[in-house]
Amino acid sequence: MNNTNRKMRQKGIDMKQTLSTCLLLCSLLAWMPAQAQDTHAADVIKQLDIFHQIYQTLDAYYVDTLDAERLVTTGIDAMLETLDPYTEYYTEEDQSDLKMLTQAKYGGIGSMIRMMKDSTIIIAEPYEGMPAAEVGLQAGDVLLRIDKTDLKGKTTAQVSDMLRGEPGTTFVLQYQRPGEQKPREVKITRQNIKLPPVPYYGMIGQSGYIHLNQFTNDCYTDVRRALISLKEQGATSYIFDLRGNGGGALDQAVKIVNLFVPKGLKIVETKGKVDGIHSIYTTQENPLDTITPLIVLVNGSSASASEIVAGSLQDLDRAVILGARTYGKGLVQSIRDLPYNTSLKLTTAKYYIPSGRCIQEVDYKQKRNSSQTDGGGNEASADTVFHTAGGRVVISGRGIRPDVEVHHDTLQNIVYYLSNDDVLIRYGTQYVQTHPRPASVQEFSITDQDFSEFRQMIIDADFSYDRLSDRRLQDLKKTAQFEGYYDDAKAEFEALETKLTHNLAAEIDRHEKDIRQLMAMEIVKRYFFEAGTIQEGLKQDVDLERAQEILANPAEYNKILGK
Repeated sequence: MNNTNRKMRQKGIDMKQTLSTCLLLCSLLAWMPAQAQDTHAADVIKQLDIFHQIYQTLDAYYVDTLDAERLVTTGIDAMLETLDPYTEYYTEEDQSDLKMLTQAKYGGIGSMIRMMKDSTIIIAEPYEGMPAAEVGLQAGDVLLRIDKTDLKGKTTAQVSDMLRGEPGTTFVLQYQRPGEQKPREVKITRQNIKLPPVPYYGMIGQSGYIHLNQFTNDCYTDVRRALISLKEQGATSYIFDLRGNGGGALDQAVKIVNLFVPKGLKIVETKGKVDGIHSIYTTQENPLDTITPLIVLVNGSSASASEIVAGSLQDLDRAVILGARTYGKGLVQSIRDLPYNTSLKLTTAKYYIPSGRCIQEVDYKQKRNSSQTDGGGNEASADTVFHTAGGRVVISGRGIRPDVEVHHDTLQNIVYYLSNDDVLIRYGTQYVQTHPRPASVQEFSITDQDFSEFRQMIIDADFSYDRLSDRRLQDLKKTAQFEGYYDDAKAEFEALETKLTHNLAAEIDRHEKDIRQLMAMEIVKRYFFEAGTIQEGLKQDVDLERAQEILANPAEYNKILGK
């Protein structure tokens, strides 16, 4: 290409880029006051021009050929990092992840996978009713080959991408079942994998219990169906579990609140920079039950739509909120389609629940512009007092504070590391191969012999973990040596070191109760899938126990709600 043609081509590109910039500016400035538009427009043009010129210069003169997609994506991600953690760019390759996020749906086999210490990829948990479970895959099965592709050396991300695909497509999976000599082969047809938003509901005593995992686009239907079923079974109270629920569809949250409160109430108001984003969501239907006592369980992982449901029911004095303070995400995200099958999930508004409070914990704008925040990264004025419909005091910011706070024992290091160790997977696989299927979750329990076998397996595996006490002691020794105090306190250090000497067998025995529950959860999920895991966890659930105590005492329940 000669210089004249090159210049003409470049001029054409520049004209297109200028036109794109102008169109972008038009959309950006549409909402701005007239006086601010000129200054802002000039600044936007300047910064976009600088960005364009930098890339153009790099592309022309940098010593190596640039990977345009990687470089621009890196720039976009860095730009978004200066905003809030919920504003994200999704490339064309990321669209399946976005679909999974918004719809809990994707094309695949329906199973979690994980990498073991020997770098093999195994089935960690097949989902009930999905292709993986239907063809007989079990937790612990080692994946060897997909069609003609050997999986040795592949990462979990690479294998996951290979397992996913268009619904209806098929592949042959070769896998090795532990304890068998010959590999197995099975033909699997991918299908739309839709995870159930309500993996479990049932009666616990006289209370109807509903566990909602996430606010997918149709979760209201599942919650409503569960509620009707529990009413028919004679539930005299409800326990609605939102622990670990990170949120999702806002409209579904409003419809779920509507199940318990009358028609025509304002549940949430969204306020953003653009007029069209300012919306008020009210209950539109007649409720199913406005009277039966209701307790909502929450924790630090309950966020977004979960906080709308819990906060609205609290503001309207319809439910007792129990557990731990929620995450504090009062920001609304919208999905905007971009060219070339890419998308931008961006924060467009904040939401405000019936009392008028916003539950957003961190003010990201203030966090960027000032370091004058408290220990939680909140603005100093976050603790503004609001009132529920009945006059109870509630606080703005810092998430939803439960009416009844329940304190939990700290998870011990050994239990945490065991839950993520291969030895637990191997034990679960061995147990299933040597024991008959239990009749139900309620009838299942870990025997003394089971615990003794697992205890020995842990010891034989030379299991080790990062002990915080040892790390802190070593840090203290280094500090004492640096400051010149160690020699004078050497005897004391040595005595403390002796007392803190690791004894794995003693550690296992000390935390037997928690390790037994860990074993039970690993085994039960292999027989009864996610629903069984939830039921097993409820056997030693301090939040559930406290909720049942309150529901068994109407006077205490009414006092909490100020009635």
